[in-house]
Amino acid sequence: MHEVGIANSILEATRAEMARHSAARPLRITVRIGELAAVDPDSLQFCFAALTRGTELAALELKIEPCPRRNCCPACGAEFTVADYDFRCTQCGEERTEFVSGDQLELASLEMESYESSTA
Repeated sequence: MHEVGIANSILEATRAEMARHSAARPLRITVRIGELAAVDPDSLQFCFAALTRGTELAALELKIEPCPRRNCCPACGAEFTVADYDFRCTQCGEERTEFVSGDQLELASLEMESYESSTA
């Protein structure tokens, strides 16, 4: 299950940003996962929760944005979402289309909250 390694990499990136912004705490991290990335979102959520449990990042929310497979038509230039393994262009019907996206695995955003230390 490589989702443990992916979850760990997400946490390492979060901690690196925390080091750069010492007066902030992370609230939510968003990850984009393409349907062809061979990552199970439920397993990733489970691994992320297991790795953050009992740590300073226990309250950090992992949001996953699924990304469908998209192709482009060389005949008409249309870009479209592939559904049910039908790779034909949805605009002109061309059968020979080209893969554009759907295999990504990327950190999309990290939301952080600033806090100030109180002095008495």
